[in-house]
Order: sequence, then structure tokens, then C-alpha cells
Amino acid sequence: MSRIHPSYSSCRPRHQHAAASTAPPPPPRPAVYTVWKRSTMGFHGTDGFSVYDHAGALAFRLDNYSRRRKLFAGELLLMDGHGSPLLALCPQIISMHDQWNCYRASEEGHGKRTRTQQLFSMRKCSIMQTSHEAEVYMSGPTNAPGRTGHVPSFCVEGSFRRRSCKIRNSNGEQVARITRKKAGGAALSLTLAEDVFSLEVQPNVDCAMIMAFVIVLDRICWKPYTPLMCSS
Repeated sequence: MSRIHPSYSSCRPRHQHAAASTAPPPPPRPAVYTVWKRSTMGFHGTDGFSVYDHAGALAFRLDNYSRRRKLFAGELLLMDGHGSPLLALCPQIISMHDQWNCYRASEEGHGKRTRTQQLFSMRKCSIMQTSHEAEVYMSGPTNAPGRTGHVPSFCVEGSFRRRSCKIRNSNGEQVARITRKKAGGAALSLTLAEDVFSLEVQPNVDCAMIMAFVIVLDRICWKPYTPLMCSS
């Protein structure tokens, strides 16, 4: 038997029907990484980072480096999962705080870094001055660390050594979070060791820059490192 009255959908204008069938796109989700504090060449017994995305693909890496004192530490090179250089991190040898400077990396190698090439500076905070664990100052004519009355571009709240901290911008908005990594189902959840932790980065935030923050935090919040194998 045929329908004697039209349905509501067939009565609507075509443009309204199209608009109703087109659902709004879902809001962007944070990028979630698993950070493993081991070099991709960890069999050499040296320190580093291997960072995997939600699909298990290698997103960032920091291969072998030495934990010698800052004067002899040298430059650290953050790379993408394919080994292409992204950011270079260098310790500030002469400074009142434990400070590191970040520069855009290049295929040509280390070379000489200049202030005009500097992207940001990150330094450890004194617990006598602030509740923040570390502060980041993006490069610019008015963004010098320690400048009177200047607000840091980013700050780290909480404890990186306990893998429980938040990174906030100058407006107080959370841009990233570091937490302990859990494995297994809800009933059998297991908290992994501190060498493996989670990094959550909010949408529209530079993930490579946040990972550079993590590397510097690992250096200024120093903790003895035990390699998988003894190195010479």
C-alpha cells in the first residue's frame, strides 16, 4: 500500500536536507604519546628517548648521549621518527640557573649557534621564588629570561621526576600533561616504571617543542640513569 502523506524529510527543501545530513566535524583530540626513556640504539647502554604515537609508530627520537656535567654535555638533537633533525638543545654554560637553549636544527650539523637563531630558553626555577618547576621564555626582544616583570611563555607545574606535571602557557591554559603510564585493562591496570610515561599534547600545540621541553626537564630534574647494559 502506498504512502498517502509525504514524510517530513521529503517535504524539506533540498538544501535543508543536505545541511541536516552533514554532521559537524568532531573536535580535535589531544595527541597522546608514549615516551620510553631509552635510545632507539639502547643496546649501546646509553641514554636517550624513543617516543611513540597512539598507533605505535615512532614519532620522535633522541639517540645516544652522555650524562656528563653540563660543561661537557654538548648539544642534544631531537629528531623525528625517520631520523631527520628537528631541534637542537644546548646548555647555557654560564647562567644563574640550570638553563638550556633551543635552536632550529639543520642537516648540515651542529655549527655555531647564534642568539638570532634561538627559539626558546628553559630554566629550572628556585623553590624559594616560585612554585613552578621550570619556566620557558620564547625568543624575542622582550622575552629575555630574568627580565624584570616579564611573564614566562610556559611554566611547568608539579613534579617531572614523579611523572606528574602540567605545562601551561602564559594565560594559564594547560597545553600538555605528563602522567605515569598504565598498562592492562581496567580490572588489571598496572602502573609501569618511570622510564615509560605518557605525554598528552593539546590540539594546535607544537608537539616537537613540547618534546623538547621534556628533554630539558629530564636534564634539569636530574636523576641517576641505569643503562640496560654497561657502556665503556
